[in-house]
Amino acid sequence: MSANPQKTPPRIGFVSLGCSKALVDSERVITRLRAEGYDLSPSYEGADAVVVNTCGFLNSAKEESLAVIGEALAANGRVIVTGCLGVEASRIREAHPGVLAVTGPHQYEAVVAEVHKAVPRPHDPFLDLLPPQGVKLTPRHYAYLKISEGCNNACSFCIIPQLRGRLESRPIGPVMREAERLVEAGVKELLVISQDTSAYGLDIGYAKSKWRGEEIETRFLALAEALGSLGVWVRLHYVYPYPHVDRVVELMADGRVLPYLDIPFQHASPSVLKAMRRPAHREKTLARIARWREICPDLAIRSTFIVGFPGETEQDFALLLDWLSEARLARVGCFKYENVDGAAANALPDHVLGAVKEERYDRLMRHQQAISAELLASRVGKTVEVIVDEANGGEAVARSAWDAPEIDGTVYLDGATGLAPGDRVKVKIKEADEYDLWAQQPARPG
Repeated sequence: MSANPQKTPPRIGFVSLGCSKALVDSERVITRLRAEGYDLSPSYEGADAVVVNTCGFLNSAKEESLAVIGEALAANGRVIVTGCLGVEASRIREAHPGVLAVTGPHQYEAVVAEVHKAVPRPHDPFLDLLPPQGVKLTPRHYAYLKISEGCNNACSFCIIPQLRGRLESRPIGPVMREAERLVEAGVKELLVISQDTSAYGLDIGYAKSKWRGEEIETRFLALAEALGSLGVWVRLHYVYPYPHVDRVVELMADGRVLPYLDIPFQHASPSVLKAMRRPAHREKTLARIARWREICPDLAIRSTFIVGFPGETEQDFALLLDWLSEARLARVGCFKYENVDGAAANALPDHVLGAVKEERYDRLMRHQQAISAELLASRVGKTVEVIVDEANGGEAVARSAWDAPEIDGTVYLDGATGLAPGDRVKVKIKEADEYDLWAQQPARPG
């Protein structure tokens, strides 16, 4: 009797929605599934089952997640739901009773177990079928490095602590070993993410962990120092303006970490910040920004703001515009306030009319565009280092140290021959607008 023919590995479709933290969750699940011999399907139709990693923060994001679940059900019929919207399992099942299973955020084992139920796992493959860095959804030359889960802050507009729990830091040893694997696999830029990066290690008493034979404290500064020794770009996201950040800015001035801070200021008015339950003070924050720029003049700060928060007056909004004029942030994103199911801010009085939110959003963006245009114009004529994201013939798309992928600006290169994604090259800036830069032909990559 002949042996059974080798079966085609089962195929799983995967849709990842929401923020970069959710993307890392997706990468972990996919890495586990690939390690077990599952293949990924690029289409619903070619998959044996589909996993949808949802976003559950804003109501608009929830609606998008529900729409994608419906799309996957219509095209495939076998759908497993995970992610932040998973905490509202009844809402998902009411809208889509045909889903196979619902799990919550960062419940990796539960998601994999549900995949096993839906599509039995194949025989264990050889270990070398899985790349050492795991399966990534980002381009090969950059990767997100998640250092913690959850958050200890209690912002009135946010339900992240309810969705993902309180701060839970990963010890620095495992974080650094993951970073090393990524670099060894060809990653040229590490993007550090969490809900509160500057609080890293607080929950575990800054416990020491071993890396390269040494015991190192699980602290934000120690992490930045260690990552800065790997020889790649290190970009820091979701940093709160605590005093100890000054020491990290010194590393930026020394060129060990990118001169870039992503800080969610959210507003500048004291009354609005108080209603938001945000630990910030307008004058102190401006003084700290000034101090950072003394340490590292090339520092770029990106931030996000909410307009139309309940109780926000025209005076509050004018104060925010004045603050932006003084702070001169390099990159700014803006959101119109939206109620989030379960958030304390929903019960606040004096909700702002939608038309007023829209008008304030437009004014803030125009105001910031003028600031951004002036800042970028100051780069014209200067030589800066960029990292290449795309290269096609004589054209390339790159980013400077001021630009995180997908959320910030772009550097467009003309006559860029011999370049490949991940190359870091020096270019001379010849033109700028409110968001992007154009550069002259770079030198050959070293």
